[in-house]
Amino acid sequence: MTVEHVRDHVTEHVQDRVIEDWLTEAYDYSPPSHGDMLEGTVLKVRDWGAAIDVGLKRDGFVPEMDLRRLGEDELARLKPGQEVLTRVVKLRDQDDNLILSLYEARVEADWIRAETLLDSGEPVIAMATGYNRGGLLVRFGHVDGFVPASHLEKMGRRLSEEQRQATLQAYVGQELPLKVIEINRRRRRLIVSERLARQALQKQHIERLLQELVEGEVCHGAVSRLTDFGAFVDLGGADGLIHVSELAWHRVEHPADELQVGDEVDVHILNVDHERKRISLSLKRLQPDPWMFVQETYTANQLVNGTVTNVVDFGAFVALETGIEGLVHISELADPPPEKPKDVVKCDDEVVVRILSIDPFRQRLALSLKSISAQERNDWFEQHANGKTADLN
Repeated sequence: MTVEHVRDHVTEHVQDRVIEDWLTEAYDYSPPSHGDMLEGTVLKVRDWGAAIDVGLKRDGFVPEMDLRRLGEDELARLKPGQEVLTRVVKLRDQDDNLILSLYEARVEADWIRAETLLDSGEPVIAMATGYNRGGLLVRFGHVDGFVPASHLEKMGRRLSEEQRQATLQAYVGQELPLKVIEINRRRRRLIVSERLARQALQKQHIERLLQELVEGEVCHGAVSRLTDFGAFVDLGGADGLIHVSELAWHRVEHPADELQVGDEVDVHILNVDHERKRISLSLKRLQPDPWMFVQETYTANQLVNGTVTNVVDFGAFVALETGIEGLVHISELADPPPEKPKDVVKCDDEVVVRILSIDPFRQRLALSLKSISAQERNDWFEQHANGKTADLN
């Protein structure tokens, strides 16, 4: 075979492939439709517009007016080679150009993002751009959103009209956490809530804090609230409770006797209830348990002084100086036993009692008032005045 024959054969083969590729391309080609979202690559950006390669037979054209709608910052970042999302707005103009829009593509993407946030409930950050009588205007990407006044955290119900306008104006220019609560794309309606967003963020913060807290460890906080049953401590966004029984080893009538709002305290983490979102704390667990040393401090038959902390039907509880609390049974109050313990003692009475028995394991201290004679009581006061403790063993 001559060289000419080989060249002719190769040429014929190449031509066949070109025709085949052209026919295949024509068969596979699916023309775009109005409104289609197309991914493309920026070819060039000029004052008159931008050329975008969207993988079709012809490049797309973004007019100058559309570019200006992007804003100066986005337009400055638009460079050749950049991957972009576009939307088909016109299949052919008078010059046979495929007209695309970068701005409408971004708007569409923002609506899709808003719908995703509505489904997930996740908060998003957006800037307040203005206000009207009904609430606050915010910018959600390229979509305008609206926060009703009732969904603004700082908007009180009893504000005067002047205060209301001042509050709304103060929001302008601020970035706010917002939660999407309603979307109507046909009416271009996007409703968001600051109040619900902050609640969601607080919930997330509490969840993270609950995961970080470890039972048995010590953490720092500030007293945020006092109630009859205990003190609440802010641990950095979540409150834990010190029950009144965990404030001190001695009896505490009211938390205000031990703490004040604003006090900074170290607390022992007793329990973290993930299901009920509750944190139980203790103040007294950071102090030595006086029952551990009770037998080093007290002995049976010893006379001690104390304060009546509670009077019940079966006797009276007496707190000793160390915080240890013992019981004077009704049978040990007087001889004969009174019908009611309050006939003999009342709360806050200072009394001298005899220790009958000590049970450190069960944390019980049996005391007696009736077994002390008048002479013993006088002797005790004389010795106590000299800084001594009576032991009649």
